[in-house]
Amino acid sequence: LEKDIPQLGFSIPAPPLPRLWTRCAHLHGQTVNYSQLGTALGLSHTTIRGYIELFSQTFVVRLLMPFHENIKKRLVKAPKVYIRDTGILHALLNIESANDLLSHPVYGFSWEEMVIENILSTLKGWEAGFYRTATGNEIDLVMTKGRKKIAVECKASSAPSVSRGFWTALDDIKPDETWIIAPVNEPYPLKKNVTVAPLDYFLRHCGKKKSDKA
Repeated sequence: LEKDIPQLGFSIPAPPLPRLWTRCAHLHGQTVNYSQLGTALGLSHTTIRGYIELFSQTFVVRLLMPFHENIKKRLVKAPKVYIRDTGILHALLNIESANDLLSHPVYGFSWEEMVIENILSTLKGWEAGFYRTATGNEIDLVMTKGRKKIAVECKASSAPSVSRGFWTALDDIKPDETWIIAPVNEPYPLKKNVTVAPLDYFLRHCGKKKSDKA
């Protein structure tokens, strides 16, 4: 990364890079505060913003923007930051085995990024963001295309459970479909219009709808 980005014509001083990468790894799946990052690294918030946006433009980092609709709620405005390659993420956090990952606090966020990355790279033409209110009601991914709206929650558990804030968020945005993507073998309904499913089933389901329409 330190070699390739300069070859693309972008200039970043070498000293801050390893520390910035590590900070991004620790922030993986969380909202980014450019001012706090800048203070920690001795750089201005505008410089940090520029670096992270560069990482986004070179497809190393995904900045997932907040979903905004005409909802009378106080919403989080900062983007979430994800390192798009989970191998790089795990290396930066010194995670060397599956057991290390399973016991690491980043495990759930690593699963979340893997799910989101596969969805957004497979299902084209959707606008995507996350939904979070100031009081903590949250949905990991909200996808819209025209009037169609799909909510996706990512759970790295074979027996996933969701919080009250999840249900409140669904009441706020009123999606047409809601999916909880988890490492389960078969899909099953959790509630009306809410389905727990493995990732491959969800991708086939949404891909089939597109093919049927075509």
